[in-house]
Amino acid sequence: MSQLLEIRGLRVSAEDKELLHGIELTVGEGETHVLMGPNGAGKSTLGSTVMGSPEYSITGGSIIFDGADITEESADKRARRGIFLSFQDPVEIPGITLSEFMRNAVEQREGKRVKLFEHKKKLAEAMSLLGMDPSYADRELNVGFSGGEKKKAEILQLLMLRPRLAILDETDSGLDVDAVKTVSKGISEFKKSVGGSLIIITHNAAILGELHADKTHILADGRIAREGSGELAYEVLENGFEKYLCEV
Repeated sequence: MSQLLEIRGLRVSAEDKELLHGIELTVGEGETHVLMGPNGAGKSTLGSTVMGSPEYSITGGSIIFDGADITEESADKRARRGIFLSFQDPVEIPGITLSEFMRNAVEQREGKRVKLFEHKKKLAEAMSLLGMDPSYADRELNVGFSGGEKKKAEILQLLMLRPRLAILDETDSGLDVDAVKTVSKGISEFKKSVGGSLIIITHNAAILGELHADKTHILADGRIAREGSGELAYEVLENGFEKYLCEV
């Protein structure tokens, strides 16, 4: 299986403090990886850095995506290549509806105009899959949305944009059991219809739903402390992080 993402010796800083210390990680085409670790371990920092967030400075190493060095590329260029990041706390964007935002995002991703009728049809189908009220399409993006609806809107973007690599950062955070099942269903649909690669940052393996996780990575203090199969994620939930970090 060819490697889609290769992170080589990645060192990342913010405000003159190094947060990631030589991260090595590869994700193959179509693979699902789980990223876990204690609070402050560097999980979200790693996800945001792969997406190209200007909040962080890369001081060493490189990020290779589909054979191209994207270490210095901006976030918008990475998005057009097919990298997607969902946020822990999706922001509200007044003045633009969910439908308008999605149409613009899809056009930027595909590099061509999207017919309004086709867009609305695909959007309605994806919203139905996620159990979203159709009226939300004409509401300002995330404005007045509940926490669960904001997270569903993130997965809606995943289904519409069809990225090659999706990084889901704590998408299950703050969701009730039913909402987690719905979000998991959307992620499963993405895997079946697109076949893209996933990096799932989570404290709750329930979001994995029916997905098969290929690998689990445990971060601690900005380093990968332990790696294993997908089953390692469930072992961590049962035993806690300390057991595995002490074994390193």
